[in-house]
Amino acid sequence: MDEPGAAVRVDWDALRSAAREAMTHAYAPYSNFPVGVAGLVDDGRVVTGCNVENASYGVGLCAECGMVSELARTGGGRLVAVACVGGDGQPLMPCGRCRQLLWEHGGADMLIETVSLGIVPMREVLPDAFGPEDLTAAATRSAEGTAAAERGQA
Repeated sequence: MDEPGAAVRVDWDALRSAAREAMTHAYAPYSNFPVGVAGLVDDGRVVTGCNVENASYGVGLCAECGMVSELARTGGGRLVAVACVGGDGQPLMPCGRCRQLLWEHGGADMLIETVSLGIVPMREVLPDAFGPEDLTAAATRSAEGTAAAERGQA
C-alpha cells in the first residue's frame, strides 16, 4: 500500500513480519521485554534489529540501535519506513533516544507505525526535532558572530 509522500512502496505487513522475526533474536533476560524493529531503506533493502540487554541495565542496546548499525554495515542509505514491535508482536513506539536516532537516519518524511496515531511521518512524532542541519546552522551563526565581533574590534 502506498503511503502519502512515500517515494517507495511500503509493505507494512512484510515490515512488521521482519520486525517480529528480529524480535525472536532479542537478548532480554533482565526485562523479559524483547523488541524487534525493521526498516525499509530508500534502495529497497530491509534492515532489522533486536534489543540486547546487559547486566548493568542502563547500557543495553535498543533494537533501533541494532537496526541502524545494520543500515550502516550494509551500505547506508536513508530509512523510508519503520515498524517496531514488542514481545506480543504488536506495534511499539520507540523510546525518545531511538526516535532521535531514527530522525537522524530517516528524517522528517520517514514513516513510522505508532501505537495511537497509526502510520505517520516522523515530523508528527518529533515536530521540533534536532538534527545535523541544526549543528551546521549553529556553527554558521557562531562563525558569523565571531567575524562580526572581530570587525568591531579592528
